[in-house]
Amino acid sequence: MNYEDRVAKRAKSIEISTIRYFFNMVKDVPDAISLTIGEPDFVTPRHIIDAAYESLLEGKTGYTVNAGLIELREEISKYLKRNYNVGYKPDGEILVTIGATEAIYIAVNTLVEDGDEVLIPEPSFVAYDPCTKLAGGKSVFVPTYEEDNFVLKAETLEKYITDKSKVLVLPYPNNPTGAVLPYEEMVKLADIVKKYDLLVVTDEIYSELVYDGFKHVSFASLPNMWERTVLINGFSKSYAMTGWRLGYIAAPEYFVKHMTKIHQYDVTSASTQSQYAGLEAMKNGENDIKFMREKYDERRKFLYGNLIDMGFECFEPKGAFYIFPSIKKTGLTSAEFAKRLLYEAKVAVVPGSAFGEHGEGHVRMAYATSLDNLKEAVKRIEKFLRNFK
Repeated sequence: MNYEDRVAKRAKSIEISTIRYFFNMVKDVPDAISLTIGEPDFVTPRHIIDAAYESLLEGKTGYTVNAGLIELREEISKYLKRNYNVGYKPDGEILVTIGATEAIYIAVNTLVEDGDEVLIPEPSFVAYDPCTKLAGGKSVFVPTYEEDNFVLKAETLEKYITDKSKVLVLPYPNNPTGAVLPYEEMVKLADIVKKYDLLVVTDEIYSELVYDGFKHVSFASLPNMWERTVLINGFSKSYAMTGWRLGYIAAPEYFVKHMTKIHQYDVTSASTQSQYAGLEAMKNGENDIKFMREKYDERRKFLYGNLIDMGFECFEPKGAFYIFPSIKKTGLTSAEFAKRLLYEAKVAVVPGSAFGEHGEGHVRMAYATSLDNLKEAVKRIEKFLRNFK
């Protein structure tokens, strides 16, 4: 049988993430320190684990409704109103998903038809382009630049808009750069969105992880943007719940109605136990977030300061738990640099090219690991640079 002819073109058009490729390489290098995966090194707080365990003991092991536990949706609604001043009805405007990644897939496949263009700032998270391709859309990559702190500029965005442009992805705080989106820039983007009648998908999974007094603002809270916005968030990063696979969509009811159909036929519903864990996190997890954010901030300052001392050109990230130094001075591509750093210094990073053409010349380092690991990684990188040829 010719398998090549049996696989759909859309499936063949996407690739395995380069992040996972470099993460898997680490297994072949004994004692390597991995700064690759964006995963908290903290264990999920005990009270959250206990809530899931109690739900099991109470026999809550069946399906929930497709949209998720109403109690959880109520807490999500309260959280969004309390923290970001955006209002969503628990019943009809919130959908609980299997992580923010499923939420991205659902959102794009609900809004995008064959030939529609999706505007994606670059560099950014690897999932937006494959999800667009699987929906039959076309990804249009809009560059952001280090001299602008990797902030998407309205004047740049406008240059890439055509009569086929339909959706803008706003991924801030940003993976891989750690960039945040200042309010004044957001207002300018809102003007462009209205001018060209765009829809917006905001990936706000790192909204709780911002530093130096920065205040995250949800795009949906801007005047006249609520009805145009699909807000995506989740529990993985802020509550150290990556393995629980729990996220959510908040959007106008008409969008959510159709998104729920895709969610239903894709996965039925999110894990019941994960939802009870998420309910506890929403109710009693504020101190957990504060504790972990302070630890990340300490690591951020340490790694940034040492990279600057080593001579890297690097802007100071204000969000998420990534830093994105330039390696252009080495004369290597980002993939070459990452491979040499892994095999010669036993430090694993992700090449910037994994996040698109405009990520080339940089590498992503995740500081979601212990300070001790970061200190050892810095020593190894310093030695690598001293011996670099």
